[in-house]
Amino acid sequence: MVFASQETPAPRFYGRRSGRPLRPGRKAAVAVRLPERLLAVPAAGTRIDPPMLFATPVAEVWLEIGFGSGEHLLGRADARPDVGFIGCEPWLDGTAALLARAPASLLPRLRVLPDDARPLLPALADASIDRLFVLFPDPWPKRRHHRRRLIQPEMLREVVRILRPGGEMLFASDHAGYVRWALALATAEPGLRWCARRPQDWREPPPGGIATRYQQKAEARGERCIFLRFERV
Repeated sequence: MVFASQETPAPRFYGRRSGRPLRPGRKAAVAVRLPERLLAVPAAGTRIDPPMLFATPVAEVWLEIGFGSGEHLLGRADARPDVGFIGCEPWLDGTAALLARAPASLLPRLRVLPDDARPLLPALADASIDRLFVLFPDPWPKRRHHRRRLIQPEMLREVVRILRPGGEMLFASDHAGYVRWALALATAEPGLRWCARRPQDWREPPPGGIATRYQQKAEARGERCIFLRFERV
């Protein structure tokens, strides 16, 4: 299942796209709900104006890259009825879980790209995203696999371009090596400012945060989760 434009070569994707066969309820949710909520990457050179993606007016647009099973995205959407949400998740089981669990009242404020987010970023209009979440992405811990990590200099340049001034990116991980990697690259990007002022700012989730399934598993193992918040300057 590939939704990236055929005119622009997409970055190679290395993660999982599916697991076990979908349960009937989730399979039905994908068949019925995904066509209406689907966000496809447009042809090269075409830009998306995110607020126009939603049937009802929204005050802000938030983007989550790799929403897993959707716990965080749905919790945020429930708390902020004035915000439109774009969710990207190449793992089909996660997309199915999100669509099956989403209340019908929330669907008009939800658009889903069931694919790698990297081809989407260049298609978003400048200064069009208010918040961006990258929560517990695959750390690709082996050195030879570091190039597979989502956080890369070119990706952060796109983040700076699409975030509005004052907009924020939140990165979270329980993998210390990936945290150091993300912090080094993001602080080297002149368009981003690390918002931490005290240890609690990275040791605790920011206000309004909803724990993802991966965060819950990490904490159950006794792992420390780190939260890095950056502002577009």
